[in-house]
Amino acid sequence: MLAAERIARVAGAHDALGAVLAQEAGFQAVWSSSFEVSAARCLPDASILTATEYLEAAVHMQKALRIPVVADCDTGYGGNMNVAHTVHEFEDAGITAICIEDKLFPKMNSFVGEGQDLLDTESFARKVATAKNAQSTDDFFVIARTEALIAGLGVDEALARCAAYADAGADAVLVHSKQKTNGQVLAFLDAWQDRLPVVVVPTTYPDWHIDAATAAGVSVVIYANQGLRATVSSLRTIFRSIYQNGGTTALEDSIASVGDIFALQQLADWQKLDA
Repeated sequence: MLAAERIARVAGAHDALGAVLAQEAGFQAVWSSSFEVSAARCLPDASILTATEYLEAAVHMQKALRIPVVADCDTGYGGNMNVAHTVHEFEDAGITAICIEDKLFPKMNSFVGEGQDLLDTESFARKVATAKNAQSTDDFFVIARTEALIAGLGVDEALARCAAYADAGADAVLVHSKQKTNGQVLAFLDAWQDRLPVVVVPTTYPDWHIDAATAAGVSVVIYANQGLRATVSSLRTIFRSIYQNGGTTALEDSIASVGDIFALQQLADWQKLDA
């Protein structure tokens, strides 16, 4: 996919329906977001759900898709043995790629509070090497994510960490920032020299157009949670309208038809099996 595309666009999802809608829109892959998966259960993104629960969500998505799923696997769910088990389980289940991050287990969502506690560089590099050694095919893809910018450690620390993760065998690096502009990420890209593909998640700097990101050297852009946020806003508006108006007449032209849902379910194909 990376070889074929100038830049790959990835949409966050938490279930098969959202993943299929992302595919329908043209995205090249789907991000099985730990934030979205946990939020769909009304739980914090704080290592509360288990690896098995996140795996199940990713598998439901992949079964419904023709495009790859990139599974957000947080810290790898523990130490090096946990990371190896994670790779075995996700790869065996048909997931194309996983992303692991250099925060301590249990993790807290990157946008909560100030700063983050990170695993030391050498220890996380061993996690990356463990992940790569645990895979059974050459096609499995491991993204090493640094939270150095989130933790306030600066661009130089992010570069040093990503260089170590590249040496450990990572297939790509994800550099994450929650600043209001893309300045830190641009500084990282300027110094990175295209050593590995770079993944970005422009949640807090949404004005970075895809063409500008491409020109700066980004390989993958993940729109990690916009779908979930749109769902919350839409459902809140729709449910409130139904309750306040005592009916749905005013909404019918602006919501999907039952027939549209049947099509997304591929109902006609299933009915042929019973003909």
